[in-house]
Amino acid sequence: MNKQAWIGKPWTDSVFILLPPFFSLLIIILFPSFFQDNKNMPDAGWVVLVLLVDVAHVYSTLYRTYFDPQALSQQRFLLWIIPALSFIGGVVIYSLSSLLFWRILAYVAVFHFVRQQYGFMRVYSRQENANRVSKMIDSITIYTAAIYPMAYWHFSGPRNFNWFVENDFVFFESVFIRNILGIAYFAIVAMYIVKEIYNAFTTRTFNIPKNAVIAGTLVSWYFGIVYYNGDMAFTLLNVVSHGIPYMALIWLYGQKQYKDPGKRGSFLRLVFSRYGIVVFLLLIFVFAFVEEGLWDMTVWQEHATVFGTARLPALDLSQQLLSLIVPLLALPQITHYILDGFIWKIKKEEFKWSNEI
Repeated sequence: MNKQAWIGKPWTDSVFILLPPFFSLLIIILFPSFFQDNKNMPDAGWVVLVLLVDVAHVYSTLYRTYFDPQALSQQRFLLWIIPALSFIGGVVIYSLSSLLFWRILAYVAVFHFVRQQYGFMRVYSRQENANRVSKMIDSITIYTAAIYPMAYWHFSGPRNFNWFVENDFVFFESVFIRNILGIAYFAIVAMYIVKEIYNAFTTRTFNIPKNAVIAGTLVSWYFGIVYYNGDMAFTLLNVVSHGIPYMALIWLYGQKQYKDPGKRGSFLRLVFSRYGIVVFLLLIFVFAFVEEGLWDMTVWQEHATVFGTARLPALDLSQQLLSLIVPLLALPQITHYILDGFIWKIKKEEFKWSNEI
């Protein structure tokens, strides 16, 4: 068997980056009564999936940016101008239309989710001696794995779940277009499978992590959006398959960067030490809890029992005040989406994607 292009240790990559979509689908299959086609998510599911994974993974970016003295020193302008402009832009857009604000944010989020899968695929392909056609088929397949389910959603109309809020996507129902796209989708997947089988026989190699990433993307996006039509199923497959691998990548990066005793940042050396995972998770969980508590008290008012605010009077905020509060509370998320497009442009001499930690 050929040497595999792991990021960390094989078991770490397998459990925390490659297996989440398959594990999520297995949970849905084993406990179908929890994932019926409905629009409701119990508080316990919301806490685990949204609070502790979806929101928390946003704050894990802090360890790669604002908590990193070297990154903060080298990219100071970028790290401060992005949130500043994002907040100003968010206030202007929300003042014009709250739906427009959420619609733009939803499409930016989708782009971020899709690019993450492409990024993982590229990292796991780094040791392949593939030709241009093979690389092109890989890229087309990973994008198709995510874009087709999104297109299916757009050409089907509203489902029992939303990305952020109701009608944040633009829908245009068309059975004909869905059918054409479906044929193209399965044809591309079949082409990829044939290509991989051919390469396996001719080169006697098989890239396990790359194929697992592509298969996991196919599984999570197709079953989460097309096959199932429930909020819990969509959230489990969507959030777990994205958030946990991202946090794992941050953790693996930090361990590689801060194993050097001379590296600046004593706090990060503590966080990325052998038992620092407790600090790593606890801190982002606290940030996520505080943020969601503020969201619930000021905007959503849907999880009062979780935050202990059931006895507090409901706030009736004006549109002018919301145009400040909503962009401010969404700022960590917006900043995360934008910064993620910059922080992983790592040069070979800056960081070794190797198994050794």
